[in-house]
Amino acid sequence: MAKQVFITGVAGFIGGSVATRLVQAGYKVKGLTRQESNIGKLKALGIEAIIGDLSDAALLSKLANEADIVIDAADSDNEEAVKIFLAALKGSGKVFVHTSGSSIVSDQASGEPGQNIYDDHLYDANSTFKPDPQKQARVDIDKMVLAATKDGIKAVVICPCLIYGKGSGIKSESQQIPNLANEARQSGVAKCIGRGENIWSTVHIDDLTELYLKAIENHDHSNGLFVFAENGEITFKEIAQTIKDALNLKGEVLEWPVEEAIKSLGFGTAVFGLGSNSRIRGIVSRTLGWQPTRNNVLEDARRTCEALVAAAT
Repeated sequence: MAKQVFITGVAGFIGGSVATRLVQAGYKVKGLTRQESNIGKLKALGIEAIIGDLSDAALLSKLANEADIVIDAADSDNEEAVKIFLAALKGSGKVFVHTSGSSIVSDQASGEPGQNIYDDHLYDANSTFKPDPQKQARVDIDKMVLAATKDGIKAVVICPCLIYGKGSGIKSESQQIPNLANEARQSGVAKCIGRGENIWSTVHIDDLTELYLKAIENHDHSNGLFVFAENGEITFKEIAQTIKDALNLKGEVLEWPVEEAIKSLGFGTAVFGLGSNSRIRGIVSRTLGWQPTRNNVLEDARRTCEALVAAAT
C-alpha cells in the first residue's frame, strides 16, 4: 500500500513541487490549501486538497495522525504550526520534515561580499554558529524540530537557498529572481542592492524536490537530520546584469541603496533576501545519495524575464 503524505503549502512553489514529485514516486498525497479554487488544480496533479489553514490545530493534528509522513512547506517561521505537528506526532515513529531556509546564515551586508561559508553540520554540538538576531527565531524552530527525535519522531529539516527553475505545482515561480525581474520591468532599470557583490548559494527546484525524496527514503532519522540544499552560487550583480540584458533595458545596472529597497520590498526581502550573503554547502545532503545536476541560474533568470514579457503582451 502506498504511504500517505500530508503536506502544507501545497499551493506554494516548494510545497507544490514536492507534492507533485512524491505523487510521481508513488506516494498518496494530501495537501493543505486555504482556497477552494485550488481543489480541481491539485486533483489534476494527483493531490487531494484539504481546505484549511495553519491555525486549525484540530485539523492539523487529525491529518498528521492519518499520515505516514508529514511535510511542513508552508512557512519556515510558523512556530505554532510546528508545535502542533510535534505534539500530534509524539511517540509515533513517523517522519516529520520541516522546511527552513538558508537566510538563517544571512548577514546584513547591503550588497557587499561575504566570506563565511556554512555546511550542514551547522547545529552539531560543537558548532560555534550564531545567527543574526533577527534570524534567531527561525533557528530555534529548526532546533526544536531536530530535538523531537527524543520524542519518537523521525525529524528532518531541509534548508534550501536561492531556489530557481519552473516549479511543477500550481505556483510555478519562486521569489528572489522574479522579485528583481518584476522590479526591473516596472521601473525600466535593473537593480541590485548596493554593489550587488553579495553571494548566495543556489539550487534548482527539481534538484530540491529530489532531496526531499532522498531524505524521506534514505535515512534512518534516528538522530535527526539537517541538510542544506545547494549546487553552485552567484552574485546578485550577475543576476541583475542578466535581467538587464534579457529585458533589453538601457543603461547600467543601478546600485540600489538598501534603505530605498526596504521601502519598496520590505525589510526582510531587501536586507536578508536580496542584500545579504548566504553561502552554504550540502555535505550531509550528498551522503544521502543526493546528486544535484543543474547549475544554470542565469539561464533561468533569462527564462523568467522572457515569461514576464510574454505575459504582458
